Amino acid sequence: MKRAFTTWSLGLVLLHQSFAERISLRTNGIVACDGEFSPISAADYIAAINPGWNLGNTLDAVPNEGSWNNPPVVASTFEDVKAAGFKSVRIPVTYADHFTSSSPDWTIDPAWLQRVSDVVDMALENGLFVITNVHHDSWEWADVTASGANLTLIEEKLYRSWVQIGEKLGCKSSSVAFEPINEPPANTAEDGTELNKINDLFLQALAESGGFNTQRVVTLVGGGMDSIKTSQWFEAPTGFSNPWAIQYHYYSPYDFIFQAWGKTVWGSDADKAAMEADFANIRGNFTDIPLVIGEFEANMQLEPAARRKYIDFAVRTARKYDTSVILWDNGDGALERATHTWRDAILMDIMFNAAEGVSNSLSDSTIDASATEQLSSAYLFHKVGDDVTDQTATFLLNGNTIKSVKIANGAALSSPKDYSISAGTVTFKKAFLSTYLSPTAAPGSKANLTISFSAGADASVEIVQWDVPTLGATTSQAVPGSDLLIPITWKGLYKVAAVKMLREDGVYLFDDWTQWLGPLQQARGTYSGQWDRDGTHVTIKEAAVSQVISGKVSTTFTFEFYPRVAGNAVNYTLTV
Repeated sequence: MKRAFTTWSLGLVLLHQSFAERISLRTNGIVACDGEFSPISAADYIAAINPGWNLGNTLDAVPNEGSWNNPPVVASTFEDVKAAGFKSVRIPVTYADHFTSSSPDWTIDPAWLQRVSDVVDMALENGLFVITNVHHDSWEWADVTASGANLTLIEEKLYRSWVQIGEKLGCKSSSVAFEPINEPPANTAEDGTELNKINDLFLQALAESGGFNTQRVVTLVGGGMDSIKTSQWFEAPTGFSNPWAIQYHYYSPYDFIFQAWGKTVWGSDADKAAMEADFANIRGNFTDIPLVIGEFEANMQLEPAARRKYIDFAVRTARKYDTSVILWDNGDGALERATHTWRDAILMDIMFNAAEGVSNSLSDSTIDASATEQLSSAYLFHKVGDDVTDQTATFLLNGNTIKSVKIANGAALSSPKDYSISAGTVTFKKAFLSTYLSPTAAPGSKANLTISFSAGADASVEIVQWDVPTLGATTSQAVPGSDLLIPITWKGLYKVAAVKMLREDGVYLFDDWTQWLGPLQQARGTYSGQWDRDGTHVTIKEAAVSQVISGKVSTTFTFEFYPRVAGNAVNYTLTV
């Protein structure tokens, strides 16, 4: 639907009965800037930022930058982001623990505002567009759905925050855009109406703050930044001159993205249709409004062929619906900041090519949710004790042709001596594989091959000798109050595919409805919340331990690994 706006009007104040009528409006603004501002339309801005990268778990950490898994950001991080090919960076910022006074002023610590300004400048100095926001404040103090929420106080605090942020950043160039608040909760139409009011208050605060802020691009938000809730309840602001877009986030399907309930496959026609329907729905509701997906990602621990297919289709489909994308990266995902390396460089190239409309050829993998095993052409697996044989890897060519196969040092393999090609299938010969593999070779990653195509990103094939990992113990009594760390000796990949959690009476420890899912998902728990892995340990999380204790039935945890085939798993039993 077409959204329009008119010239700024003081009459807007009357729309906000709970707070805005108390605002002392300064129509001339607080900040005056030297120099000129080069206006840019919202459509041009959103097009220019594609694709972007999120500086996650950094300035948005609670209570302070460095409190979570990342140290304070340094300028070289933005150099890495720019060099990789990203056009923009979203800088989430949490202000909750940086207020030095309460109502009515809500003064933000000037040192924190300066730090935010400095980090924005780091990105700008590397030629990146920037979107910055108020982030985890959405659940720290600005949750309009909370029981007993004081909406007047939330509005006042949000307004005062943006007056100060706008004042501090008001003279930045038009490469800087603002976003009012991250993923604000909303459960009802009334919540949606309140968030529309917050969007208006945000714009009004920018007008009061002065600088170039009434000309600056903003990305407005709907309920939870969810595409469905946004489509249902978002109302366009009126009375403001800012060029604006809508930002929403996309983490669907939940079970695949967050490795829940054992789901590690993706890419069926039904999977693709569901994603396309989501993108088409919000585009259909906002036909003339620039759209940006401000966060999307899939768990780094997922099988890489499935993950790469997901990212490729997401970016390609977003492009189809004239939507830009910004990759979420919490520091444990795409970029290893300390070493300046991308954990999956192939995935990055897939994303950049998809954003430009270039067709990628992709490693094939299992897409059938009813399968009993999961296969992947991102790997050539060989089990300890087995004889070496020819192996195949199949690629979805998507209109391309295979051009070359190289080993890690760049040397090209010879065809037909080392491999042969039939359409999208590469057969690697026993003699070549025997360079790395044997019945008695030690388990582990042995080599990485690069497959190049006539267009698009390369594909990688990792040669892995594997055996079933061993645990340092196989049973213990459940003890409340903490995670249970179990020593493990890895024998192949440093990855857990899934964990089955089954009580000795046959009852699923969690989520008995998973009995209706495929064989690889039934009775499986959820990564991070119920199980994890860390270096030389696999972990049964405290929540799962407590569930065993409360159920008063001993439970076996079956840790499953890649390749996800019968027998590649180990059991640990918690007794009560």
